[in-house]
Amino acid sequence: MPVPIEVQLSALPTNPGVYQFYDGNDKILYVGKAKNLKKRVSSYFTKKHEYGKTRVMVKKVNLIRHIVVATESDALLLENSLIKKHQPRYNVLLRDDKTYPWICIKNERFPRIFPTRKVIKDGSEYFGPYTSMKTVKTLLDLIRSVYPLRTCNYDLLHEKISAGKYKRCLEFHLGNCKGPCEGLQSADAYHKQIDDIRDIIKGNFKSSLQYFKHQMKALAAEMEFEKAQRIKEKIEVLESYQVKSTIVNPKISDVDVFSIFSDESYGYVNYLQVSHGSIIRSHTLEVKKKLDETDAELLQLAIVEIRQRFKSVSKEIYLPFHVELDENLKITLPKLGDKRKLLDLSIRNAKFYRQDRFKQIKITDPDRHTKRVMAQMKSDLRLSEEPVHIECFDNSNIQGSNPVAACVVFKNGKPSKKEYRHFNIKTVTGPDDFASMEEVVFRRYKRLLNEGESLPQLIVIDGGKGQLSSALKSLDILGLRRKIAIIGIAKRLEEIYFPDDPIPLYLDKKSETLKIIQQLRNEAHRFGITFHRNKRSAAAINSELEGIEGIGEKTAEQLLKEFKSVKRIREASIDTLAKSIGMAKAKKVFESFH
Repeated sequence: MPVPIEVQLSALPTNPGVYQFYDGNDKILYVGKAKNLKKRVSSYFTKKHEYGKTRVMVKKVNLIRHIVVATESDALLLENSLIKKHQPRYNVLLRDDKTYPWICIKNERFPRIFPTRKVIKDGSEYFGPYTSMKTVKTLLDLIRSVYPLRTCNYDLLHEKISAGKYKRCLEFHLGNCKGPCEGLQSADAYHKQIDDIRDIIKGNFKSSLQYFKHQMKALAAEMEFEKAQRIKEKIEVLESYQVKSTIVNPKISDVDVFSIFSDESYGYVNYLQVSHGSIIRSHTLEVKKKLDETDAELLQLAIVEIRQRFKSVSKEIYLPFHVELDENLKITLPKLGDKRKLLDLSIRNAKFYRQDRFKQIKITDPDRHTKRVMAQMKSDLRLSEEPVHIECFDNSNIQGSNPVAACVVFKNGKPSKKEYRHFNIKTVTGPDDFASMEEVVFRRYKRLLNEGESLPQLIVIDGGKGQLSSALKSLDILGLRRKIAIIGIAKRLEEIYFPDDPIPLYLDKKSETLKIIQQLRNEAHRFGITFHRNKRSAAAINSELEGIEGIGEKTAEQLLKEFKSVKRIREASIDTLAKSIGMAKAKKVFESFH
């Protein structure tokens, strides 16, 4: 059964990326890019479209797929690759002769550097692609303003230069070239410049910046402030320049990239197909664990399945770790550079697919969602059983007045508000959190035992080691120490404390286990504060009425029961008051307010 569009939209991330619309026959309709995937894709289904074709396309959409990338520029490049690959019906046609620009370092004795839109396999180096020609020209202008390079297309072989076949041109006299055509610059010196330029294009500016800064200081020392300022401007441009995109690299061709991310029950294997230097496919396979399989076992099975499904003939595979596969395949485990960035991108997409599935399952299959969360909590908190029933305690007192405590109850990871309980502290004098915690935990579970009610699998104490130790005293007295798991959560660093363990546990900030514990803690705090506030308010009202000479606690309670508030008592006439408490007392109350 297909997942409803509303559910698919709710599961989309807010990251930049590329989205793909498919119809009911799994035929691709449209490919688009987005800075915010959730916001952009949702707009198709919430806005009223004036353009007829858009309305028709949206009605046909049955499935939404997406690929998460690092930047908006990456999304633009990936969109270009996918449109060329699939040529969806509702996309404009992209032709190869108008593709994105590259920077070419020509394979020559004295290499020329120039922009191009065509990548030719002649041994030359290509960097890019870039999202605009303006970026390429800006970078080349910067390079040429710093490094004198030849722009002529002469064949500068050693024999031809020695024979004096070429003459210096205007560029030499303008200072833009050092004249390698007449042997005035050696090939070694020229290639040293090319090495520095290659580093700049790749984003490694360290050596160039050191050279420029040294040059700037030297010019400033010689009072050449205008020249020093021009060098400073070049330094600022270099420091702010953003390096080329990581999505496409012409040296990476016909490669399959696989990665895996797993939890207690499932493995998520992502596949990126790279052809002619471009990503042309992303697919994630969900694999259910049966016998606690390792990531290596799941990845091995998934690679065979995916390659067969998509009829892949790539001879090289990038993997996060070694897996036994066909001996004819070349397996690469990238550690650095563009290959590693591709692998990281694959891992990121596997993680986002898992998150999307969780969001969808939460709506379409709440029982499975609950079971998964309970299993995750059991693993994270080292419990012997799943915490289906959790109770959380919080003390609440302000300046020592009206001390109270709250107990909130969660069943299957959700609040069970009918089982929430308030406690007035009875045996403790003054603001003593530790003693108060000991009292309410004892009273709560003494009562549950006496009434034969079910006990929780987990108790959460709002506080650190001190509050946890106090709660443990009560469990010891009741003989429940080893029967109920108990933890404390210290708010400052979200530290999880266990009995008899001085070293706290730190859960991932995005962990669902931590989120549920935080929700428990916040709910207990809210529930306790509300009760405390109401109690203080009632105490203040009683105090105001009992402060009237001749009016005691019972009379004050009778008035509040009848009139509901002090304001109504103040506004009542003597006769109205007398009907409730008699004329003598009514006169005293009326006169005190008037």
